[in-house]
Amino acid sequence: MSSAVVSGVAPGSPADEAGVRPGDELLSVSGHPVRDIIEYRVLGDEAEVELELRRGGLEFSVEIVKDAGVPLGVEVDSALFDEIRTCDNHCEFCFIYQLPPNLRRSLYLKDDDYRLSFLYGNFTTLTRFTEADLERVVDEGLSPLYVSIHATDPDVRSDLLRNRRGAMSLRWLRALLDEGVEVHGQVVVCPGLNDGAVLADTLCGVLDEYPELADVAVVPLGVSQFNTEDRMRPHTRAEAVAVVETVHAARAAFRTALGHPMVFAADEYYLLAGLPFPPAEEYGDFAMHEDGIGMARAFELELTGASDGAIGVQPGFFAWVDGAPASGYRAPRGEPTATTATPGSGVDASGAQFVTLRPSRSAPVGILTGVYGAQVLTPLIDALDRDDVRVIPVENRFFGGNIGVTGLMVGEDLARVLDEEPEGHRYLLPDVCLSRGRFLDGTTPDDLPRSVEVVATDGAALRAALGPAS
Repeated sequence: MSSAVVSGVAPGSPADEAGVRPGDELLSVSGHPVRDIIEYRVLGDEAEVELELRRGGLEFSVEIVKDAGVPLGVEVDSALFDEIRTCDNHCEFCFIYQLPPNLRRSLYLKDDDYRLSFLYGNFTTLTRFTEADLERVVDEGLSPLYVSIHATDPDVRSDLLRNRRGAMSLRWLRALLDEGVEVHGQVVVCPGLNDGAVLADTLCGVLDEYPELADVAVVPLGVSQFNTEDRMRPHTRAEAVAVVETVHAARAAFRTALGHPMVFAADEYYLLAGLPFPPAEEYGDFAMHEDGIGMARAFELELTGASDGAIGVQPGFFAWVDGAPASGYRAPRGEPTATTATPGSGVDASGAQFVTLRPSRSAPVGILTGVYGAQVLTPLIDALDRDDVRVIPVENRFFGGNIGVTGLMVGEDLARVLDEEPEGHRYLLPDVCLSRGRFLDGTTPDDLPRSVEVVATDGAALRAALGPAS
């Protein structure tokens, strides 16, 4: 039977007044066993709701009468109440295979669940998609979805996924598009496998077979030091240049045929190739921001105040495994991103008491970021002409390889870098590297040797955190 555990109840909410408490096990809503938070929200939005609960081994029901659409005020411990649809592919480039041992267990779970695609923007290969899934997506309007394409040639795609069903599973992509579902596509490019002529053929295949796609992101694979696949390696600069050129040629073809460019190369490709990013207007509404498409231009607009607020927020890596969204289907993952400082106290290795004081608001500022983020941020910060602000690149030795994105920074690397930085300065940490307040290596900001301020990962939040020049 599907069930979920209540992890929180909003004070004064309908559920609170009805006596629902954290730790209660949610068994059904209005007589319906619910499979996931999607069904829970639909049923919970009704004016009259009956919750069947279990507490201390005893089952009981509560009836709630409220206005239709008013939230119950219940948070649960997972987005999915039944079993997660796990991935049966064995992609050589899968980053889960490249994780070091002894991380928290949930990080090693491979999902290929269309519900998590809808809820969190996770990419699904559709190899485990069914007719019943299609019916539910259409009936409940579960749109947009995010689909991993990688190649349109059936043999190449099957080889990349190491799953014979990969050759035919894109038929579900065609079915989704036929039903009017909004779908965003992704191609992870592996040098020597699906780049070059194969990539050009894939983009032609997208134009011929799936022209209704909202957009397609072309992204490079990440290779950590724990990679064991001989065919997986980072791109050379020449290969990155070739990918950008292939994408630009395809964009021109798409614009001619469809009236919009559709395909985008990830920012990382432009950094690898040493090429300038396209103008901001090329990215439209930055719909693929979370996949690393147009993040640099979006950040520039936000930091300079050319846009109102944040264009997009990049969630923490694998954040979905540690909790359900607090509200709404596509609510932000992880903790709230308010700017907070974390001064600490305790006993050092010699047994002496210590207290880390909160730095002065007028103190010099260090912005912590990954190696790729530093390449983007440094010229933007230089343009502010502020000698009190500096960018601090954090080399990712934890994962190694070519991993340089800010979202994969961990406490171990941050601690190493901060240990060499002066005390009394303000250190700004982007929340993208945190999931429920923890880094991927299980540490927290309180474990760092310097006080840090966690800020939302967008230019507007950074601008506000920097404040006026001292």
